[in-house]
Amino acid sequence: MPDLVVGVDGGNSKTDLVLADTDGRLLSWVRGEGTRPHTEGMESTTGHLARLGRQALAEAGLPDTTPVSVGAYFLANVDRRAQERAARRELTRLGVAQRTLVHNDTLAVLRAGAPDGWGVAVVSGAGINAAAVHPGGRSARFLSLGDITGDWGGGLAVARAGLGAAVRAGDGRGPATRLRQDLPGHFALHSVESVALAVSSGDIPMTALHGLAPLVFATAADGDAVARGIVERLGDEIVAMVTALLRRLRLLRTPTPVVLGGGTLQNDQVLLRDHIRSRLAAEAPLARPRVLDVPPVAGALREALQTAGAPPAAHHRLRGAVAARKPPSSFTP
Repeated sequence: MPDLVVGVDGGNSKTDLVLADTDGRLLSWVRGEGTRPHTEGMESTTGHLARLGRQALAEAGLPDTTPVSVGAYFLANVDRRAQERAARRELTRLGVAQRTLVHNDTLAVLRAGAPDGWGVAVVSGAGINAAAVHPGGRSARFLSLGDITGDWGGGLAVARAGLGAAVRAGDGRGPATRLRQDLPGHFALHSVESVALAVSSGDIPMTALHGLAPLVFATAADGDAVARGIVERLGDEIVAMVTALLRRLRLLRTPTPVVLGGGTLQNDQVLLRDHIRSRLAAEAPLARPRVLDVPPVAGALREALQTAGAPPAAHHRLRGAVAARKPPSSFTP
């Protein structure tokens, strides 16, 4: 009888958990809220992950006491080694698997998109981060604590920049932009100023602004110069992260895979993709960028299967199943 494995991709806005077996069969896929131990605490975050695991067992028709051989957890906002150890301790205490692995979520993208296990990975979902692994095993990453460590990017940053630019266009501080007309309807409000006031008062949660990002991308694609500048700023930040990591690992002169993952990079944003490719061609011509063609949770599953000793055929089967399956649309709170 094949062993069970769990692969988890925990992002800023959502967490995907897939239960599979070492024959490569996808048994269930559940989705919950993002992993935010920096604001909610590690105990709360890992408790939610344990509940998701029990839900996955239930949806597969299995008792919640069914043993899981390996759990591979790739989690946003777990950016330092000490945080990885703390998360692993808590998950082990909760008994989520007989063997538990914890890494930052950027490495799920690398595992899913770089067949040899090394290269650069960028995750741009609600937030942004990047990490790199040298062929010799050395790694590099960023402190990634937000504004105080110079971070900017991801869907929430794009949305906030779009809303700010639209307000500035109205009060005379910035150039005209169609964002003034395109954004407020998302919240059924009549003006961007009304949206800003609702966010300030708490009537609209700051995290809900993430929903404006697709509108900023669409307005940019339609030729709006202000929106285009925001999208290009995101591309510039991604290129800065990639080239910094390549430089730190001395890979600028080595053909290196660069895997681009996360919602703002995997949703066919042609303008953003082309800008990144153009800038990388000029600044790191041996970089080999590619957009990830499966959900990042496939990388977590690859790690779990490899740790469990599953054969290559199981990896191939499960990757195909993840690519073909539509992710859950609802969250487990």
